[in-house]
Amino acid sequence: MAGKPKKQDPVDSKELGVELGLSVGRINSLYADRADNGFPEHVDMRGRARLWDRAAVCAWYESREPSRLQQHSLAGGDPDELLNAAEVAKALGYKNRSQITTYQIEHPGYFPEPDQVEELGTYKRQKWRRQTIANWLATRPGKGKRTGVTRQAPPLPDVPANGDPGELLAGTQAAALLGFKSLNSFSSSLSQGNLPLLEETDGVTDRGKRAWTRRRILEQKAQRG
Repeated sequence: MAGKPKKQDPVDSKELGVELGLSVGRINSLYADRADNGFPEHVDMRGRARLWDRAAVCAWYESREPSRLQQHSLAGGDPDELLNAAEVAKALGYKNRSQITTYQIEHPGYFPEPDQVEELGTYKRQKWRRQTIANWLATRPGKGKRTGVTRQAPPLPDVPANGDPGELLAGTQAAALLGFKSLNSFSSSLSQGNLPLLEETDGVTDRGKRAWTRRRILEQKAQRG
């Protein structure tokens, strides 16, 4: 039986820049803004140089940096055309609309508000003008700061360790209990496989967010040391 492929060694800023076609300064800038843009945390150090998981950073970059062709397609149509979430996701190069839902639920204020909302019973269909998304694409973090807008990562809640072991806690609460500084750093660590006990969730909250029991989170905290 063939063995599992060998995991690649972490890469430094220069190697990562070659992979993504970015300068070392650009890599450092993206990392400095990680609380806003979700850039993955480094996984190791080589002297004073940070080292990253190549696959994790490449996946992050591909999800946020649509090709020039996609950008041209987005800006080339009728600027007032209304696009639903699935169409917006496709235009931005995302695999599906779940990335937009994640932005709206876990990062309030990051993604633009819809230009039109259709009430369909218990379901709301959101639509954005093509120009709205094109403007956001051109000014979001990673493409320069929005003029006149300063965003800070919302503070994490105070979560007691001695609460009900079976209580379901969402990402912000799990991040706080594990000692992370932000939801983004927690999500990055989780996506990189650094929190193996949390790869499986225990349920979802009333708002549809993935959740884990306090017991599982504390077990993960103990494992991390």
